[in-house]
Amino acid sequence: MSATQPKVTEREARQVAEAAREQDWRKPSFAKELFLGRFRLDLIHPHPLPADEDVRRGEAFLARLREFCETRIDGALIEREAKIPDETVRGLKELGALGMKIDPKYGGLGLTQVYYNKALALVGSVSPAIGALLSAHQSIGVPQPLKMFGTQEQKDAYLPRCATTAISAFLLTEPDVGSDPARLATTAVPDGDDYVLDGVKLWTTNGVVADLLVVMARVPKSENHRGGITAFVVEADSPGITVEHRNAFMGLRGLENGVTRFHQVRVPAAQRIGAEGAGLKIALTTLNTGRLSLPAMCVGAGKWCLKIAREWSGVREQWGRPVARHEAVGAKISFIAATTFALEAVVDLASQMADEDRNDIRIEAALAKLYGSEMACLMADELVQIRGGRGFETAESLAARGERAVPAEQMLRDLRINRIFEGSTEIMHLLIAREAVDAHLSVAGDLIDPEKALGDKAKAGARAAGFYARWLPKLATGPGQVPGTYRAFHPGGHPDLSTHLRYVERSARKLARSTFYAMSRWQGRMETKQGFLGRIVDIGAELFAMSAACVRAEHLRATGAHGREAYQLADAFCEQSRLRVEELFGRLWSNTDDLDRKVVAGVLSGTYTWLEEGVLDPSGDGPWIADATPGPSTRKNAHRPIR
Repeated sequence: MSATQPKVTEREARQVAEAAREQDWRKPSFAKELFLGRFRLDLIHPHPLPADEDVRRGEAFLARLREFCETRIDGALIEREAKIPDETVRGLKELGALGMKIDPKYGGLGLTQVYYNKALALVGSVSPAIGALLSAHQSIGVPQPLKMFGTQEQKDAYLPRCATTAISAFLLTEPDVGSDPARLATTAVPDGDDYVLDGVKLWTTNGVVADLLVVMARVPKSENHRGGITAFVVEADSPGITVEHRNAFMGLRGLENGVTRFHQVRVPAAQRIGAEGAGLKIALTTLNTGRLSLPAMCVGAGKWCLKIAREWSGVREQWGRPVARHEAVGAKISFIAATTFALEAVVDLASQMADEDRNDIRIEAALAKLYGSEMACLMADELVQIRGGRGFETAESLAARGERAVPAEQMLRDLRINRIFEGSTEIMHLLIAREAVDAHLSVAGDLIDPEKALGDKAKAGARAAGFYARWLPKLATGPGQVPGTYRAFHPGGHPDLSTHLRYVERSARKLARSTFYAMSRWQGRMETKQGFLGRIVDIGAELFAMSAACVRAEHLRATGAHGREAYQLADAFCEQSRLRVEELFGRLWSNTDDLDRKVVAGVLSGTYTWLEEGVLDPSGDGPWIADATPGPSTRKNAHRPIR
């Protein structure tokens, strides 16, 4: 830990995170209502549609991008050399890919979230490293926070550059700071009309080649400065900035991700985004839609997995018939097909809702990220299993001995980071759970807070009594118990999806009751029950995916686009999902959480070190966490902007 690392208590860390989240719900939210036991189908059905002009512009760009991907991107070369060729990046710039989400008045393409995601899925299928480069630049890099929080002067100065030539990166994480920003050590000390930045940032995606950086740094509180974590736009070639190392990973080998040191870097106050102390709120608000880019690329991965599974399992024979005809393999193919359909339904629905801006999609986007990253990894793992030994063999090795170069093992390696990127699965569980119980904490939070005075608890008790007197009776019965409800989802000659929607409605009420029972039982200790909260969120994710799949199937049927097949896929997905939901409900109350805590305590105290005997540790020497003490760099600058 560096000498300047802030020391904070667990409560202080939570207070920082709480202050950064959006407090109000000004717009309706399908997922928020779902966690409260209210199945608001009207918020997502009929499926929202893009404007004709948005479709025309989006499809035109996708056609150009497809040609570029087919003729000018060599995914195998990027994997082999662990680098995206400079000429490929220059070609993407000429194509306008850096400005997909930037308004045309700043030189961008002005694509909607829907088509931006389709573009990422397309380019990511050829090279996930390029998908990550474009996503980091536009989803969390300079363009999005400036679009939402920048001044007009900042937009005029930076957006035209970001749309055409300047690659951007987002720098929050530090060697000893991940999803706990209260301990952020990088400082931005006011000095006249400037701020002086000092600190070290880790895992800076695009940081090695970036021209512009969004940097999160702590401004010390002082006279005329409220202080707090603050966002800045910083020129990457500013004196005092050193890219000390380009990181290498098990997947995404072309990723330009590094370690960046700031030493006495002067940043004009005009380059501060928003107010002092607003940095985390800016970051979280940016991620509300920015998170959709990751599951979009997971959809692309699912589509590719399905294609390879179909082609391979129809050719490879075992015991006299194609392996696809064997039930053990066929179940895996069905899972891949049904899950890909559902993931695309989730991403397209959430993206179109983001474009319309009628709903608050913070939970939907987070669920899409969580669910997409988990399910895509499962699909890639199943593809490797279907391919057998060839799934474990590299594409280069397959080609060298005369077989089709199918990079199944690379896909599995590349997708693995998605369960960590932009909030790990465990952090996403906690983030979504916090939003899911927001209504409860709003009325009863003071009641379960041990530090609140008796007077505050009394007022909270009165509020809670009124809220629950109105809310709890509505969880007893609902449309899901009435046969024939949602009959529009049971057209003649098609599978009956209405039964799945009735299941979602019933399960939403059961989920809300379970959450209430848990809060009543554990009260202030609820936040420590991470296993329980994770299962609550996973149930909500499945219910959201089922809803989206049914709505998409009906939309495709109504528009005459593969409706019958879409109904079959939605039906298969919902049946599979229902099995997972039932298991999760069972594990809410029957699990090994308490026993696991005892085992963990024993592991940490050294009780089981005898179990580690009989092996050698091949790890090298060195500290678990690198020293991040501020100061001048002693390393060669690895920064290499692409002109």
